[in-house]
Amino acid sequence: MAYQILHKNSSRPLPESSCCDDPLKTLSLELVRDTLVRIEDSIVFALIERARFPLNSHAYDASYLGNHRGHGERSIAEVFVRETEVIEAKLGRYQNPEEIPFFADDLASPFVPAFNYTQVLYPAAASVNVSKDIWDMYFKKLLPLIASEGDDGDYVSAAAADLVCLQVLSRRIHYGRQVAEVKFSDAPQDYSPAIRAKDRNFLMKLLTFESVEEMVKKRVEKKAKVFGQDVTLNDKNNSTDFDGEPKCKVDPSVVGRLYSEWVIPLTKVVEVEYLLRRLD
Repeated sequence: MAYQILHKNSSRPLPESSCCDDPLKTLSLELVRDTLVRIEDSIVFALIERARFPLNSHAYDASYLGNHRGHGERSIAEVFVRETEVIEAKLGRYQNPEEIPFFADDLASPFVPAFNYTQVLYPAAASVNVSKDIWDMYFKKLLPLIASEGDDGDYVSAAAADLVCLQVLSRRIHYGRQVAEVKFSDAPQDYSPAIRAKDRNFLMKLLTFESVEEMVKKRVEKKAKVFGQDVTLNDKNNSTDFDGEPKCKVDPSVVGRLYSEWVIPLTKVVEVEYLLRRLD
């Protein structure tokens, strides 16, 4: 899977600048690894922020607002994400190939000068997109696990926290495109036969390393435990649960489950779909 790169050594140096003639100099194994680890931090902090609010189910009820501007019933959360993406698109957010909107059809062209991002993805494969799967996973499966039951009426703040979670999860999962590009460029002979045969199952086997996946799961659980504690100057006043473990703002086991059941599998789906188009 995506973390095979943690066990490989690369002779390619890290880039000295963001623009260069050889895209692979900006997409080394080390850089991809470090990016994935940093995104773990962002995911944990985003979940902690969302956990401040109760579930606030009205924010996700499409009938709560009624008909939205003649476009049918949409929830507060969906309207918030759509309208925010419209503004961000105008300001150039989605010029960055690492950023993928959830509602691309609604977006206008940016009116800011284009930034010359280094293009590291293979053009025929760069359009791989699992945004709908991320959206459904977050609202139907993950959110009920991190938000307590209840309603405080602060629906917009909850939706804003949802958007941060969605965007960082999307960035992490879609980074599988960069992972796949690095892997293919490093050893095209390993992947090309399965790509030509359109053998998804074999590609998935090539990308799966259960021991590494378990290591990543344990690492994000530990981060959730460390980042989510209430810190005081007197350690004796720190809150603990019945087992004597520090109380956390987000259950570390839920963060581990997020990775093992959804983040890692969806990342591998992105990698497989990217590789299948890599020889087009």
